[in-house]
Amino acid sequence: MLVSAPSKRGNARHQSEEHLEELARLADTAGAVVVGRLTQALDRPHPATYLGSGKVEELKLRINELGATLVLFDDELTPAQGKNVEAIVGTRVMDRAELILDIFATRARSSEARMQVELAQLQYLLPRLTRMWTHLEKFRGGIGVRGPGETQLETDRRLIQHRIRVLKERLADVERAREVQREGRKSHYRVALVGYTNAGKSSILRQMANDVQVFVEDRLFATLDPLTREVDVGDGYTVLLTDTVGFIRKLPHHLVASFRATLSEAKEADLLLHVIDASHPVWEEQRDVVDGVLADLGLADQPKLYIMNKMDLLPADEVAAVRERVANLIPNSLFVSAIEPGGLDGLRASLLDSLRRQRPVLEVRLPAANGRMIAEMHRDGEVLDQRTDEDVIVLRARLDDRTIGRLRQAGARITVLRGVERVKAPVVAAEVF
Repeated sequence: MLVSAPSKRGNARHQSEEHLEELARLADTAGAVVVGRLTQALDRPHPATYLGSGKVEELKLRINELGATLVLFDDELTPAQGKNVEAIVGTRVMDRAELILDIFATRARSSEARMQVELAQLQYLLPRLTRMWTHLEKFRGGIGVRGPGETQLETDRRLIQHRIRVLKERLADVERAREVQREGRKSHYRVALVGYTNAGKSSILRQMANDVQVFVEDRLFATLDPLTREVDVGDGYTVLLTDTVGFIRKLPHHLVASFRATLSEAKEADLLLHVIDASHPVWEEQRDVVDGVLADLGLADQPKLYIMNKMDLLPADEVAAVRERVANLIPNSLFVSAIEPGGLDGLRASLLDSLRRQRPVLEVRLPAANGRMIAEMHRDGEVLDQRTDEDVIVLRARLDDRTIGRLRQAGARITVLRGVERVKAPVVAAEVF
């Protein structure tokens, strides 16, 4: 049974159907079958049962009629609310946060992701331990037998708190290892894909990198672990493109905190590609959710480019309206498709333009006999012009820091003709759609 209790104020009631539909998709991802839905508009949640007392009784009747074995609330319940509703309806009660944590637990593949999910689950569970010990309630009235139950609760709390400390220490070690990896990538232009879950980030990475091994599935939270691939953007330039975990509305804050090490890949990126499912009816709300999470992570000021994906799924009569709406809300966005042939050409061209703007134009003078370094400049940089001045080769080129360092060691004379152009977002290239 899915349960939603939108506020009577604002447009929450109009959004409740979409939120319940998303909750149904989450339930499907977790392996549940939805048999019914229940909605109640509230001025404010009831402190004891979230729903009103009459609605809780109606929920109990619906559960018995439909044979439901689990109740899923769209909003986060307090430990007391969850316990009280369970006692009344007589079946297991979960909220959206707990469901998302359960999905993450089943989807985690790497040891890092499993540690992150376990940490979030334990932090969620800690204040709800009493609810897990309801089988001891029959002893609470007896003299002399109440103590062992409370002692067990305290023991469990200590064990969980110890495990939380261990997991935090291990994740700190993982973050230090990631820092070492990032140091080795500093000479590369780094781009991170961020966005709402199932917006098509993994599909974009798969097509851009031409790697069929990148896992893609039309389900929520198909990808949890960050995945980085080197992508050719043309003219000899490459970028490191990283796929990150997707976001969702009402994301458990414990989960966001636990995945900070993974999301730090986005923090270190030179450019964020905010991928939006243009075919989704509430893409504007999803965009706001992602922007809110990025702001919470301190990434609001990162250079960002909005990518309107899945344009191929839009009906032909809606394309013009969507393009106009996007142009008014978020100018300079790209319209792409990860499915259509050539659907990502505009994105590739935009990344190339952005990368060029990050590199200075240099004049390099080195002996004509040093063919090895000249070949390296042609291979790893973009040579714009080349001429001979007696026994010296003079090249005008865009080069990365590593090549510049090697040239200096080889005794080359380097003059900056045009400095690095720092821009907030790349110039938008020709669009496909």
